[in-house]
Amino acid sequence: MSKLPGNAGVSLLGDKSLDFYRDPMLFCREKMDKHGSRVFQSRLMNRPTAFVCSAQGMKELLCEKSNVFLKDPTDVMTNMYGDTIVTTNGEEACLLRLSLTSLFRGSCLESSSDYITSVCEQCLKDLVHSGEPRCVYTAFKQLGTELVLGIFLNVHADEQPELFQKITQLCTQHWHGLISAPVNVKVPLWSSGFSMALEARDQLMEIIKEKLENDAEGFVGSLRSLPLPGSGCASQHLLLFISALIPKALASLLTSFTVALSGKEQKPSLFQEETRRRALMDADYLQGVLLEVQRLWPPFIGGRRIAEKDTTLAGFHVPKGYGAIYISHAIHRDPQVFEQPDSFLPERWSGRNADHKHFLCSFGSGSRNCIGIKLTNVFLKEACTFLLTHYDWCLDPPSQNLDYKWLPVSRPANPPTVSYTRMDAARTEGNNTT
Repeated sequence: MSKLPGNAGVSLLGDKSLDFYRDPMLFCREKMDKHGSRVFQSRLMNRPTAFVCSAQGMKELLCEKSNVFLKDPTDVMTNMYGDTIVTTNGEEACLLRLSLTSLFRGSCLESSSDYITSVCEQCLKDLVHSGEPRCVYTAFKQLGTELVLGIFLNVHADEQPELFQKITQLCTQHWHGLISAPVNVKVPLWSSGFSMALEARDQLMEIIKEKLENDAEGFVGSLRSLPLPGSGCASQHLLLFISALIPKALASLLTSFTVALSGKEQKPSLFQEETRRRALMDADYLQGVLLEVQRLWPPFIGGRRIAEKDTTLAGFHVPKGYGAIYISHAIHRDPQVFEQPDSFLPERWSGRNADHKHFLCSFGSGSRNCIGIKLTNVFLKEACTFLLTHYDWCLDPPSQNLDYKWLPVSRPANPPTVSYTRMDAARTEGNNTT
């Protein structure tokens, strides 16, 4: 058994949280190069922490030893959402998963498909309306918000615009609690971001409780009928499901999809044009494109666990109480699993990496992966199919800084702007030119 490469430092003075949060990818690359290992230790959030940047290490952490590496009960997610399937451990987490799984598969999933189609059409049909380049991240975030509030809370933008807008604003304010220092301070004329987030949470919970009392249809009605532990369990999970986290993740992936297939001039490159054509004609190839987008540009940086007892990870000793954080971006580019790890190659998912989907961890992995992953895939496929069917697009202006920021949700640091042309208009214009 070997000692983890690196140094966990000393309390406070040795903490590297600022370095990590400033540029997590650079931090990990430098440490991997320095220690010659994709698993190493440092001090994060003033806790000795094992950083896991290898695919096999991630599988061990999240799958084989998920009963040893547990969710941190003091995590800010608990303050913001309460005891949910995301924050609990052990038997409680298993029971919640058993109860909630039915809402995200089978007939419940199928019942959402028509709504998903209609919202995608409604939100994406006017991408060319203004005639100006569009900030795609903003447009896709609006799409995600309408999908989430409509499916999970029975609140539709066209039917209840004031309530929809109020909930959207509260969700944004609530989201800031996840990225603010957990300091609850409120004085005349000023409140901390965390304090304002807690106030937004309380207002959202009032709206949710009213919905649970009065709505018998859709997801709300189905959730209300489940045998959940505790009177507040349903409302806490609805708060999680409608949070800004999901629209931001969808916007992140759709933005990356758009940029990856964007032409930098008036027309896409031959590779991008062929990729679009194949993705539209072949559902399996579209799935490969979306997997590759997720691999290269995961919306979330990863996740954190705490070692409940002395154990090992990737052959290294991890003492009880150590943190363990898996880094999706680095895991997805592990050359031991993915040849040409930095290249966008959708065909890898029908070839060498056909059986390696379990090495993707954007939404977790193993028994604690995201319960809504199937619904997320339906969202993405519907939106991308609509874009591929109806539009040509290119970056506008052609030269933009597309360097990514990775926290709290990944996207280009400068939100890209894209010009869309309706497919029928583009073909007409091309025919007239010839």
